[in-house]
Amino acid sequence: MKSKRYLSAQEAARELGVAPATLYSYVSRGLVRSEQGAGRERRYHADDVRKLKERSQLRRDPAKATEGALHWGAPLLESSITLIADGRLYYRGEDAVRLASARSLEEVATLIWNGDMAAPIPFNAQVVRRPAHLARIQRALEELRTVERMQAVLAVTAAEDPAAYDLRADAVMRTGIRIVQLMTTVASGIPAIGRGIAATLAAAWAPGRPQAPRLLEQALILAADHELNVSSFTVRCVASAGSTPYQAVIAGLAALEGTKHGGYTERVEAMLEEIGKPERTREQIAARLRRGEAIPGFGHSLYPEGDPRGAALLDAVADAMPRSPALRLPFAVREVVADVVGDYPTIDLGLVAISHALGLPRGSALTLFALGRTIGWIGHAIEQYATDRMIRPRARYTGKTP
Repeated sequence: MKSKRYLSAQEAARELGVAPATLYSYVSRGLVRSEQGAGRERRYHADDVRKLKERSQLRRDPAKATEGALHWGAPLLESSITLIADGRLYYRGEDAVRLASARSLEEVATLIWNGDMAAPIPFNAQVVRRPAHLARIQRALEELRTVERMQAVLAVTAAEDPAAYDLRADAVMRTGIRIVQLMTTVASGIPAIGRGIAATLAAAWAPGRPQAPRLLEQALILAADHELNVSSFTVRCVASAGSTPYQAVIAGLAALEGTKHGGYTERVEAMLEEIGKPERTREQIAARLRRGEAIPGFGHSLYPEGDPRGAALLDAVADAMPRSPALRLPFAVREVVADVVGDYPTIDLGLVAISHALGLPRGSALTLFALGRTIGWIGHAIEQYATDRMIRPRARYTGKTP
């Protein structure tokens, strides 16, 4: 169920387990934001109330609070890579939307991995030759989805790359370059050498479309990281065990494929196929709601006022290809859902819209997500290796007593 953005005074006080007078004191101390609602009633930001409740639980029952932290709760680990605050997304203090509009993927990868953009990562350099086994593996696995082929190729390549066992930061960056290049080659079918990642994808997927390289680059940048999502947390757990970057990325891909994570893009694609035509949008959205079905691609728990990544990608593709008939449907869905449900697009709809506008094969949105997010995974792996600590939480036993 979608969480509410605002609460009444009674609801907020009940959620916090306090009297209305105590709620008002929280407002006066700046702990809970309040604003004028309909009529004379004031409304209170639900996100502020939830955060304050989490802090109170942590003081009263640290064990219970830790359990809740695994479900969109209080922060679990320290990280200097990504900040989500006030409806915005930042990579090492830099606004991700601005980076996507003004910087290259190589510069953003350097920022995430190394902390600055002074010497951009050379994704277009001849860092590693195309493995001899790649064509043979791809032929054998051609029935699989691209992300699954990536996992298979990475697993085989890892066995031939002893340098991957060097877990020092500079070495992991070099391994990361090889991993991203290899994944791009799997996705595009051509070597990712001499062009850069987005340009390689554009050359293979959308030849003759001058807008493609920049649109794909913006998509990759905005998909690069999103704090401790399930795949990034998985990568950190695997890295904390001393596994190689290859193994960590393979694990991240496995998590990303899930239907509640990157695989969610395929649900967005399926919904657009079901709607079919822009003029059927309102009817089909209403039918989904009557059946109790969610509207995939809309509403994000961390962005009550809208996912800035989704908005940025939709704006970018509309600016680059304003006359594309393929955009009519996703934009019609955005308008109807905003009107009927009051939700805003997530990055998933943005990735699918770009894929549709460029005429990319179905499943390309997930491939873009995987390639972009690998940048973030390598950054998390570097950070986790540096701690030299294994992530090993404890479980609260609830089974039969011995």
